[in-house]
Amino acid sequence: MSAIVVFDIDGVVRDVSGSYRRALADTVEHFTAGGYRPSPEDIDALKGEGIWNNDWHASQELVYRYFEGQGQTRSQLNLDYEGLVAFFQERYRGTDPVNWNGYICQEPLLMSKAYLESLSAAGITWGFFSGATKASATYVLERRIGLNQPVLVAMEDAPGKPDPTGLFAAIAALETPETTGQSVLYVGDTVADMYTITKARAQAPERPWKAVGVLPPHVQADEQRALAYADTLRQAGADVCLGSVENLTPAVIRDLIGA
Repeated sequence: MSAIVVFDIDGVVRDVSGSYRRALADTVEHFTAGGYRPSPEDIDALKGEGIWNNDWHASQELVYRYFEGQGQTRSQLNLDYEGLVAFFQERYRGTDPVNWNGYICQEPLLMSKAYLESLSAAGITWGFFSGATKASATYVLERRIGLNQPVLVAMEDAPGKPDPTGLFAAIAALETPETTGQSVLYVGDTVADMYTITKARAQAPERPWKAVGVLPPHVQADEQRALAYADTLRQAGADVCLGSVENLTPAVIRDLIGA
């Protein structure tokens, strides 16, 4: 079997409900002077629009929307975006730029090195395309999971999703002349991730593409919420929705690509 699997990171490789999402909520609360702290459902609704993959932009947008609800225009706010990013990063990475001590240190892992080794043993090539910063993505992939410089396209390397440029870059780094044109699966947990495959398929229709949705941990505590989230991913283009990334076994991949 020959296939390429490219993974998103946040919500797929690591649980960010208590880190990125917590930092987002902290940031919105701070920049609305305590007027509004978005709930997990509020954040899901924003992400469900399919264009807010960058959590700094998402934080800014929720601040704008709060003040618009108070009758102010965006131009009146003069929101300090660089200050917003700095505040977010202080919460997420921490106060020590060398030895991080923020929320990132507490992220539960959702993927193991052994799982990736099982894909390699089955002849499946894998890599990562994420909207996370390169430093953050490298931290979890190399320091936490123990990978050795895996193929990674991060925020600094490509436009944000759903633009598929970064996905194409990851594929180019993973492919060899002998494997050109093989099926590609992109594994993500948001609407933007599913839209990325839709756009990739439109730009490169000669290649088989599959969108794999993974339910992030924060929606799985409630069955109805999990079902609704899965339905949202399917409507956005997911070919299959899984409860865990490690449920995407070689056998499941084989069935998806028809091998």
